[in-house]
Amino acid sequence: MLVPRTLAPHLTVKTLQHGEFDLTREKPSLMTLVCFYRGLHCPVCGIYLKELERMTLSFDERGVSTIAISSDGEDRARQMADKIGAEHLRIGFGLPLSVARQWGLYISSSRGKTSIGIEEPELFSEPGVFLIKPDQTVYWLSVQSMPFARPNFVEMVQALDFVIKNDYPARGEYTGEV
Repeated sequence: MLVPRTLAPHLTVKTLQHGEFDLTREKPSLMTLVCFYRGLHCPVCGIYLKELERMTLSFDERGVSTIAISSDGEDRARQMADKIGAEHLRIGFGLPLSVARQWGLYISSSRGKTSIGIEEPELFSEPGVFLIKPDQTVYWLSVQSMPFARPNFVEMVQALDFVIKNDYPARGEYTGEV
């Protein structure tokens, strides 16, 4: 189980316009926000990523770089980028499901076409949002088994202001006996 204050799993994917993303080479002043999304087939993902695109400059102002990643191939990733009007948000693609599992993401199987008429991949990962510190340790994480009720990016930016002001530590790190 992935917990705060431990090293994040290795993560390298291709991006549409920014070359290869390698988490170990990310050097934001505060953190990297990694948003794993289900794929082009997910209407909730489109709405969610549009909001992350809108908030990316606010994250950047606080020293947080952003990337959205799915197991979709390049063509479907490009369609999602076009759909959300991605200008600032990096879009990664080709996430191996074995890596998704290392990150603690749930894996789902296809149920055919979605409500927007796009075929689901045979297998794909469910959503997850992570804040990773420059030393590659997990600061914050949220993993869902469903596409609904994801973390709110506006609230995350507000929380980051508190974190920065109060040098607030990562929580949820205890793994001993209870």
